[in-house]
Amino acid sequence: MRFIKLALFSIAILFVVITCVGLLFPSTVVVSRATDIVAPKDSIFALIKDVNQWKLWVEGMKNNGVIISSSTEADLAGTKLSITSVKDYTVESIWTGRRGTVQQSTIKIYQDTASPKAVVHWQFVEKLSWYPWDRLSSMLNDKIMGEQLERNLSNLRKVAERN
Repeated sequence: MRFIKLALFSIAILFVVITCVGLLFPSTVVVSRATDIVAPKDSIFALIKDVNQWKLWVEGMKNNGVIISSSTEADLAGTKLSITSVKDYTVESIWTGRRGTVQQSTIKIYQDTASPKAVVHWQFVEKLSWYPWDRLSSMLNDKIMGEQLERNLSNLRKVAERN
């Protein structure tokens, strides 16, 4: 009986310590990448504002599990994508994962009138709950999502510069 009490007490103390450490991590995680594209921003914007065009540059959009229901909504094998705003060379969307995780995505195009280069900036913002496993797993967001964003922006550059 004494061993069981010690084990339960130890587990409770460990949970409190991990929770306190997790609370030191930020409650909002931002993953952001940008790339230069030598193309007019109107042609880049046409590729970004319509989910049907994402098949050309977003990895995995041609998979069987992807269902595109309109130019602003898609189901990416369990992750729901919904474009909420398209204006001023900015596309904002909400990505809802299988476990209910919600991420806000913003793709913005910047181009100086004198420059042939446009800068495409893509970022994801996720607000985390207080759970320690959410906070600690957020350390992997930049590594995993950042690489995906880089690959997709590279694909966008290839498609936009080809046209």
